[in-house]
Amino acid sequence: MSAPTSKVTAQGQISVPAEVRRKLDIGPGSVLEWNADGEQVVVRKVGRYSSRAIHQAVFAGPLKRRSLAELREGVALYVKDKHARR
Repeated sequence: MSAPTSKVTAQGQISVPAEVRRKLDIGPGSVLEWNADGEQVVVRKVGRYSSRAIHQAVFAGPLKRRSLAELREGVALYVKDKHARR
């Protein structure tokens, strides 16, 4: 079985083959990261948010260690505040 292929358009666009999209759960809005290594290109799906971004959204201020209870409480308060009816 041959590897899936894509063709680059004149505008530099490609289509991700359906079998790859299904395997990596890639859809509209997915972000792909490209890394060139010599003659090879490695493409990987990037998560939507880093753990650092989530921590900074939930806890204002500097990054520091939190207990599991603090994390749960912080997430609950963040979600409650973000989705409260106004």
